This record gives sequence, C-alpha cells and structure tokens, in this order.
Amino acid sequence: PEETVTSSFASFIHAVRPEHLSKTVCHRSKRMILDSIGVGLVGSTTHVFDIALQYCRELSSSVAVSSVYGKPGVKLSPTLAAFTNGVATHSMDFDDTWHPATHPSGAVLPALLAASQMLPPSTKPNGMDFLLAFNVGLEVQGRLMHFSTEAHNIPKRFHPPSVVGTMGSAAATAKLLSLSTAQCTHALGIAASLAGAPMANAATQAKPLHIGNATRLGFEAALLAARGMEANPLILDDIPGCSGFSAFYSVYQPKPLSTPSDHHEFLLEKQDIAFKRFPAHLGMHWVVDAALSVRNLFINYAGSFSPSLIRTIVLKIPVSKYINRPFPSSEHQARHSFQFNACAALLDGEVGLGSFTESSIHRQELRELLDKVVVEHPEDNVANFDKMYGEVALLLHSGDVLTGKCDTFYGHWRKPLSKESLLKKFRSNASHVLQEEKIETIITMVDNLENLSDSSQL
Repeated sequence: PEETVTSSFASFIHAVRPEHLSKTVCHRSKRMILDSIGVGLVGSTTHVFDIALQYCRELSSSVAVSSVYGKPGVKLSPTLAAFTNGVATHSMDFDDTWHPATHPSGAVLPALLAASQMLPPSTKPNGMDFLLAFNVGLEVQGRLMHFSTEAHNIPKRFHPPSVVGTMGSAAATAKLLSLSTAQCTHALGIAASLAGAPMANAATQAKPLHIGNATRLGFEAALLAARGMEANPLILDDIPGCSGFSAFYSVYQPKPLSTPSDHHEFLLEKQDIAFKRFPAHLGMHWVVDAALSVRNLFINYAGSFSPSLIRTIVLKIPVSKYINRPFPSSEHQARHSFQFNACAALLDGEVGLGSFTESSIHRQELRELLDKVVVEHPEDNVANFDKMYGEVALLLHSGDVLTGKCDTFYGHWRKPLSKESLLKKFRSNASHVLQEEKIETIITMVDNLENLSDSSQL
C-alpha cells in the first residue's frame, strides 16, 4: 500500500533503535528527565495534586503496581499513576517548555515510569529502551507541532500538551511495549480521539489535568491498540472534508516522518529545551529578568528599592490574553500574570516557590505596585517563545526613567541552564519529599540511564 503520513510515523516508532540517539540527544533528554522528576516531586506537595491523588485512590483497582511521586508506599494502577504524576508535574507550571510551545516531558515521562513497573520481570525495559521511548515521545510531539504555523506562537485555542502530548505519550508507550507497526498506527489514531483541552482553563486548578490526561490517555491508547482496538489509519493525514489530527489546527500541512537511518537527526538535536528557574508560565521569565535588571539600576540610582519614588511601571509585552492578568487573586492566576511576576521581582529581588503563596499574593505593598502598572504591546514583540522579549520601565516622580529589557532569559534554549544550576533546582525540588541519599541516587541513576538494566528501578 502507498505510504501515508500516518503510516510513516508508525513505521518510525516501530523501527527506531537506541543507536539512532546521538550523544547530544541523550544528554539533553536526561537533563529533561531529571528536571521533570524534581518538578513532579515538589508538585506532589500541592493541593491540586492531593485532589487528584484522592480521586485516583478511590477508584477500585486490582493492579496497583505503579508508584506515585512523593508518596512512599502508595501505588496505583499504571494509568492512574501516570495521571497523578502528570498532574504533579504541571501543578506549579514548573515543567520544561519546548518550541513550538508545549511541555514535552510531563506528557511522556509519567507514562513510561508507570509502564516500566507494570511489565513483568521477564520483559522489563532497560535504561536505553526507556531513553529511546522517551525520545520517541518527544520526536512525535515536535514533528506534529511543525505541521502548523499556528503552533509556533503562544496558543489561543488548545493547550498544546493536551493535544501533541497525548500523541507523544501514545507513541512513547507503544515503543516501550514493542507494539507492531499496525498497532502503533492505531495507538496514534485512538490517542487523537482522547486529545485536546481549551486554553480557557489556564490559570485554574484544571490546567494540571491537561498534562495528567495527556500522559494517561496516551498510555491507554497504546494499551487499547495492543489489545486489538483499531482507529483511522489516516489520522495524521490531511484528508479534505474529514478532519483527523488537523481538527486541532486552522492551518495543517503534514509531512511524512522518514524511517530512521544511521544519520537520523532527532528534533532535540536541533532544538534544545527551556528549563524554568521558578514555577510560573514561561512568558513570565522574560519580564522577571527584565524587572530584576531595572531593579538593580534603581538601587544604584536611589540606594535602595523605594516604591514611593515610582510613578508608573510600564510593561512592554506581547499580546496574549490569558497571561495578561492585572490583579491575580489565586496562585494559579499569579503564575499566569505578567504584572504580578514583574512586581514580585521588583519588590523582592527574586521570584520563587514562596512568591505564589496566599500571603505573598495579597500583600498590600505588592497591590500598590500593581496599581502603578501600565501595559503596552509593541508591534515587534510577538507572542512567540523564540522571538518575544520583556521590557520593564520605571517612570519616577523625579521625571527620570529607568529601563530593563530581556531578550533571552537564563534557562531558555538559547541560554541553557548550566549543569550546576539544573542540579541545584533538582535538589531543591526533591528535598521537599526525599532524603539527601535518595536524591543523589536518582541523580546518579539518570546520569547513567543507558547502563541501567531495569528501568523500573527509576
């Protein structure tokens, strides 16, 4: 039969081998795995995670074999463990971000961790199998996003990980379970029927469910395909008059994915990942670095940070409605507010876990700064994580103007976190629920993942 876009993806998933992963891809993906575990561990301390965990524990299951982040001794059925750990990963919006925009690790890693524990001892995947499956999940997400120019900008309709993340989870799990090419095709088709969540739920407790559902439902799609369920074998193709995956994008131009060869180049080779230094929407990192820059200028100018000297705070940011929130009233709104993050950075000289507590959000001095904020949207500042910038200008009562601007924050793929910074973030996150000995064990295990004989140990 003639090759289609969908069949090419299925052939790739089935045929790709560990030797196709370059040293760069292995290095970058292991950094992602370590960071995602740390983010999931600290995320297991949140209220939204507790809600998800309680819900899953109340569901009856006879196969509770998969572990839950931050909860020693607690096990759930594999798909519910994937869901719960996915929620933990995104509960603080602290997880990695790619370009085009999505959160790739959280939609894939929890499914692979749960699946590894599900498989019988005789078929446990080794660390290299695990690393390969993880990269298959990343590759499928990246390729699908490149099919639409719409996906390159900050989203307006669907939350990307709920769309491409579900497909990535299905592909990764299909690879880990060694499904046939036909089963991989059906796994993608089934996953497409389980994908999608609206952007309106950003800045609410429902947003972490997008990652939880992506990793769980993609996992379930692979399990259903393994049991013989079939779906449209042209799900990724652009069929006039009958939308498949194209339903998620207004512009959709799919291309086949070539069968891996000795020279296959994964997208992660060409496009590194962004790691967040503090738990908020990625766009916030530009305005925070700009705010910290102008704060230093202000202290040199006045000797200390004195809000009473400021008449107006001008933020020059891209147009993106769901992260333009003048007066956030909850932690989730605060994580999605240009205004809040800029003012918190100005007031405190940093943004961190404590910035999003109720007491911090509702401080009088912070509210007084928010009252002074004026937002501008320069035409050259586009809502695109590869092109946008953040600018914070302080208009003083004296008539002087101080300005800070950030084109590339520390942690962006153009300015990656150092090994030391990434390890510092992981240790800080993991220390909320693990002892130092276990933290160091995880670091060593991920660093040597390709040599691990049984990936379920992770």
